[in-house]
Amino acid sequence: MKTNPMREVKIEKVVLSVGGTAQNLERGQKLIERITERKARVCRSNKRIPSLGVRPGLEVGAMITLRGEKAIQLLRRLLASIDNQIKEKQISGESFSFGIKEYIEIPGMAYQRDLGMLGLEVSVSFCRAGKRVGRKKVKSGKIPKRQRVTKEEIIEYLNKLGIKVLAKIKEKRER
Repeated sequence: MKTNPMREVKIEKVVLSVGGTAQNLERGQKLIERITERKARVCRSNKRIPSLGVRPGLEVGAMITLRGEKAIQLLRRLLASIDNQIKEKQISGESFSFGIKEYIEIPGMAYQRDLGMLGLEVSVSFCRAGKRVGRKKVKSGKIPKRQRVTKEEIIEYLNKLGIKVLAKIKEKRER
């Protein structure tokens, strides 16, 4: 039986990000650049939060976006650092995210004195063919709900990759 190629779920992008200010941001930026071998983009703040010492224009984070085969290879490596397990609550509509507490958990990464101990966040977005129709500027169209990737389809895709999705356990509170 033939399957419809427009219904096929695929990874759109993998985003590695790290937050911090001043020296912590520089170290985090070096970390994600060493993991991906690409240049990181620095994110600046738009809001003023006096209690945290944040002002508009202050550099508060860095990120790198990967697409295609290189993104899938890196994702396999990053998921190995968390034992190829992800919780169901980390999966939302069209994406899932997880954090790595210390970069030395990533296979092939050794401790580096100039970085110290740092962690990072990883976000993975999924899509189907035809998503550009809703994004393009000229002659854009609407994407129906059936064309969006559901949580169950993401879980099915992850199981094909060999990643175990841990279901949530409902606990009863006894008073």
